[in-house]
Amino acid sequence: MKTLILGDIHGLSTWKEIINQEKDLGRIIFMGDYFDSFDIPGIEQLYNFNEIIRFKESTEIPVIMLIGNHDHHYMGVGETYSGYQPAMQWDIQHAIKTNLDHLQIAYKLDDLIFTHAGISPIWLDNTFGWNGWNKGDVIEKLNDLYKFRPIAFNFSHGGFSGTGDSTDQGPLWIRPRSLMKSNSGDNGFKKNFIQIVGHTIQNDIFSSFKTSEKSMGGKYYVVDALHSGGYVIYENGKLTPKEI
Repeated sequence: MKTLILGDIHGLSTWKEIINQEKDLGRIIFMGDYFDSFDIPGIEQLYNFNEIIRFKESTEIPVIMLIGNHDHHYMGVGETYSGYQPAMQWDIQHAIKTNLDHLQIAYKLDDLIFTHAGISPIWLDNTFGWNGWNKGDVIEKLNDLYKFRPIAFNFSHGGFSGTGDSTDQGPLWIRPRSLMKSNSGDNGFKKNFIQIVGHTIQNDIFSSFKTSEKSMGGKYYVVDALHSGGYVIYENGKLTPKEI
């Protein structure tokens, strides 16, 4: 089955062009951050989000919509981040909460785990307890936790780095360097899974893949390159970077 992986949206409607370009898709995964562009008006960002929802509801193929930090801070969780749009907050919050059943924190496909920023076992231990999760149930636990306690994913529940570059940050915030460091122990993640993340903007998808395979051991792929037309296809067990 051919899977399309789309990086952070931030109001971009490029996803439509890519879907039209790629034939015979069997699954589409959005990596989150549907809001908070500095170039696209808030009302257009909201319209674009609703267009994604309508597409998900109307298509026959599975559409996975992950939650990003630029979506999370509209949930009334007590903190806001760069790019927050006060004038649009109630409209965006209503759109997200109304469609929360369409959104999720994590998704697993074969040996790939998808989250907006990545999963740190240190954060998992701090959140669930050292014996409160395992690699077999972690996706379900993360998705259930967001439904009942979204505040657990707040930036303030992680480390002290102003950019999220801390090993105890959560799946909406952790940066690649800290993600790798947090998974350096024998916790089952690095051995069993490849993590696909957005959140940290990349110049282009091809250089990002080179960095992943050269410096990250092919265990972490950062796909936040939609701004430059970059996206990823997963088919027959292989990840392939592409560009419009």
